[in-house]
Amino acid sequence: MFVFALIVIAIYLLPLFVLGENAHIRVHDNLDSNLAWYKVLSRSGELFGEIDAVIPQVINGLPRNAFGTEFSGIVWLHHFLPTMTAYAISQAITRIFAFLGMYLLLRDYYVPKSSDTVIRIGVALAFALTPFWPSGMLSTLGMPLALWAFLNVRSGKKTWKNVIIFTFLPFYSSFVLGFFFFMVAMGIFWFYELLTRKKLQIRFFLSIMYMTVVFLLVEYRLVSSFLVAGEPNSRDEYIHATLPLWRVIRLTFKNFILGHTHVMTVHGLVILPILFIALFLVLINKSWKEHKVYLTLFVLNFFLSLWYAFWFYEGWAPIVERFHFLNTFNFARFHFLRPLIIYINFAQALFIIKSYIQKNGYIRYILVAQIMLLFAFNEEIINHRKPTVKQFYATEQFENIKAYIERPVNEYRVVSIGLHPAIAQYNGFYTLDTYNNFYPLTYKHQFRTIIEKELSKNKKIKRYFDEWGGRCYIFTAQMGKHYMVKKNSSKTLKNLQLQTSKIKELGGEYVFSALPIKNADENKLQLEKIFQSDSSAWTIYLYKLY
Repeated sequence: MFVFALIVIAIYLLPLFVLGENAHIRVHDNLDSNLAWYKVLSRSGELFGEIDAVIPQVINGLPRNAFGTEFSGIVWLHHFLPTMTAYAISQAITRIFAFLGMYLLLRDYYVPKSSDTVIRIGVALAFALTPFWPSGMLSTLGMPLALWAFLNVRSGKKTWKNVIIFTFLPFYSSFVLGFFFFMVAMGIFWFYELLTRKKLQIRFFLSIMYMTVVFLLVEYRLVSSFLVAGEPNSRDEYIHATLPLWRVIRLTFKNFILGHTHVMTVHGLVILPILFIALFLVLINKSWKEHKVYLTLFVLNFFLSLWYAFWFYEGWAPIVERFHFLNTFNFARFHFLRPLIIYINFAQALFIIKSYIQKNGYIRYILVAQIMLLFAFNEEIINHRKPTVKQFYATEQFENIKAYIERPVNEYRVVSIGLHPAIAQYNGFYTLDTYNNFYPLTYKHQFRTIIEKELSKNKKIKRYFDEWGGRCYIFTAQMGKHYMVKKNSSKTLKNLQLQTSKIKELGGEYVFSALPIKNADENKLQLEKIFQSDSSAWTIYLYKLY
């Protein structure tokens, strides 16, 4: 059965390896950002750049630290391998270790009875198939493996495997996007046991400290950016405490039922009802003492959704304004612990149901239903209406644009309209626009002057740019937050009001627009040529500033 689970994972991954660039994968926080960043970083010559190094291809000098640590395994995969080969291998590594970690954790600590192999392997397989955020690697899916190692230390099991996990997991996961919150949870767990069991558990404590130190060494760029005062950056204007109470309550239940895009668990249809059925069985049989761990995790699961939602409550605004780090660091991400908790809880729920109903068939049907549901969330299926990787990055089309301009790309700057800047960046162009959540605040203010009139016409994009600004895009009031216009669109851009003189001041000479601009002359733009390609999802209208 163990081998069968690995075969299922291989089938799940098959489209990535077979289709390659013709595969459909996630666009948001993936194609529109991270995959292009790896490409930019790899060819920048700044992979091991100094703390204060910049990458000139982006916004005339994006801080090197914005691209994270060079000691991340996914960075090296993309450095040595073609994009989709690296992507497929990373997916395989993550899912295999997610399966192994959850299996070991359930086998040794949460579903230890030998007769419950179906539950252990089935839940571990389901966990491994969850549609995690690709560049997160093992940031959430590696938590079961880490928890297994920590519980080994806590229970006195001395094995080299624990040290291996504590040492190498930080090289294939992110501290700020997952493991910071896990390590805090481990610290709270240790302290709770210190108070309740009156045991110091020095090995457990040292293990927590050791793994934390490894993470901090790996993420030394992040540590430097956070601790060493530098010039103000775009995070300094991030405002998150904006939701009224009724929307906070709605967001709590939305997150509890549906989850979050970066830590999707797909638990609402199958797992959640099972959790409530098991809860009902525990309550009517008054066996809460026997299943206190299940009840604790059930409550913690809901609490994390509550914590996530209340992080955005407008009532915190005065506190956030006083303590600036509450704005620059997203403490709402404690909900990144939910995949771990939900699937442990799922395994426990199945064990409880089996104990009271005494029918294994029900358990198998439930597991098959959840696994089939997760297959429906396979990237190839869920993104089938989106461009393929090849269509998205459109390398052939952009090579034709380079050939037409016939100048070295580092001699001029470009901006995009109706297209993610990551596309131009992936193809080697030097862009004034970008998607990064860490760049100089002075540049954000400079760039804003370009789109100031457009922002004034649309409150939604004005607030989006001013209160976050991670997408430093040429926003237009007409398109709003729609910045992926395919070539079959019949729309045109009307009444566009850009301060193109500000683009020129920053070195910009060309505009890549996904739509024709009706009042191009008013914006001092001259249409040079229209570029189309069968292998591209876009029609590119190349405008030159005059």
